[in-house]
Amino acid sequence: MKKIGDRISFEDSKVKATVVIVPERNHIVNMLMGAWLGMWYCIGAVVIWSLFQLVLKEQERIILYIFLVFWCYYAFRISKSYLWLLFGKELLKLNKDAFYIKNSFFGYGKLNPYYYDNIKDFSFHIPEVRSIQSIWESSPWVSGGERFEFEYFGKIKKFGRKLNERDSRLLSNLLKSKIKSLSK
Repeated sequence: MKKIGDRISFEDSKVKATVVIVPERNHIVNMLMGAWLGMWYCIGAVVIWSLFQLVLKEQERIILYIFLVFWCYYAFRISKSYLWLLFGKELLKLNKDAFYIKNSFFGYGKLNPYYYDNIKDFSFHIPEVRSIQSIWESSPWVSGGERFEFEYFGKIKKFGRKLNERDSRLLSNLLKSKIKSLSK
């Protein structure tokens, strides 16, 4: 596999191309996020234990149940982001028929085909450096930040999570040239 940019690798032949985009690997951030997630699970375990072991008034039980709803939401969202950082990747496949996108966790995920004739307005967008969007997307607990988008039957499809401008330009050039050569 050839590498373009820091996080993108691709394999190319005359009949198909495969591109792999891996998340940014920062071991310190991953370690801190794992520690925070472990602490969050401990808090949830203590609250659940409290519900069943302590003698609580009805109002205290209601408060703990409401807290557990929010706790579950954040536990799910942060766990998903953490697993994406550790084991996720985006797979892009191009052949003579279609452009395929797969968000892969542990090698699992659905490969979605997008036929060339129906793809419109293929472009990429990088948020401004000091914008709120840029700051929000740079946080490790946010899985989004897709840079590329296109319209497919009236719906916007996105991919290319948290790519920097250099990598986005290189990938854009590669994809446009491969789509042009393969879709003939």
